Amino acid sequence: MTLKNPLDMHLHLRDGELLKRVAPLSAGAFRAGVIMPNLIPPLCEISALKAYKERILAACGGENFTPLMTLFYQDYTEKFLEEARGEIFAIKLYPAGITTNSSGGVVSFEVERLRPTLEAMSALKIPLLIHGETNDFVLDREANFAKIYAKLARNFPRLKIVMEHITTAVSCEILKDYENLYASITLHHLTLTLDDLIGGKMRPHLFCKPVAKTHKDREALCGLAFSGYEKVMFGSDSAPHPREEKECCGCAAGVFSAPVALECLAEIFEKNSNAGALQKFISDNACQIHNLSFENEKTIRLEKRQWQVPQDYGDERTRIVPFRAGEGVEFSRVLEA
Repeated sequence: MTLKNPLDMHLHLRDGELLKRVAPLSAGAFRAGVIMPNLIPPLCEISALKAYKERILAACGGENFTPLMTLFYQDYTEKFLEEARGEIFAIKLYPAGITTNSSGGVVSFEVERLRPTLEAMSALKIPLLIHGETNDFVLDREANFAKIYAKLARNFPRLKIVMEHITTAVSCEILKDYENLYASITLHHLTLTLDDLIGGKMRPHLFCKPVAKTHKDREALCGLAFSGYEKVMFGSDSAPHPREEKECCGCAAGVFSAPVALECLAEIFEKNSNAGALQKFISDNACQIHNLSFENEKTIRLEKRQWQVPQDYGDERTRIVPFRAGEGVEFSRVLEA
């Protein structure tokens, strides 16, 4: 199976020593990645964003990989956005306190409060990426956010809105109702349900936000991805945390899938769809949606050869447990060019 310019449209690389450990794993597999801005402090200034991009490129060690940078949503002026446009791919909106490092996110989704920034983004063709959850009962949070997506899509029809890491059948349906709504889907939400997380013993390395949902929800996601539906694209939401922050009381949310993403996607698409649909999901759809092209292309070849996922990555100072740790995966990466 050969993949051209694989893209990860939702990626957490962290910073410091953790960045140095995880960035090469994504850079080796993907041609580009959309980098999340919820650091501490979050990326709200161009100077901080440019400095972070330089640290990412240094950590990637010369791989053919482009970090597509995002700013943390605030009430930005049109002048600021005009100056920022050449440095950013998009702006990421988090509801306040809804996930990791999002305390400075949006408190009110009242349209007139958001209008100055969103109208400026519309005019400048800057996409809006949204972590779409309310602060309701945890299994209802994404579905209840659908009315906010609808309101934003209606009021800002020129704004390209990406519903990040969708997990529900409700999101799959509203995606079809508005021309300017798009979505990213993760590997783990294509393969897991809530039962995998808490149906037996609690499995903290499968805990993420939004949490995996029901079999019906997973089937809706798979229906879009496996059909090659043009409005969805792959975004890993790979979110590394040190082992001690996952295997503890009050564990951190995030699934670290970067080391296995392409291989596992090849596995599930071979079983449920075809390589053409995977190429659309992993690259072509995103290129079409966001008008992306790459001068130096990257080709990844995978073959049917089983390998075992390591129990963790890192060293004695920092160990990070990957998705499907210790399990066998049917496809192996054999060539990068």
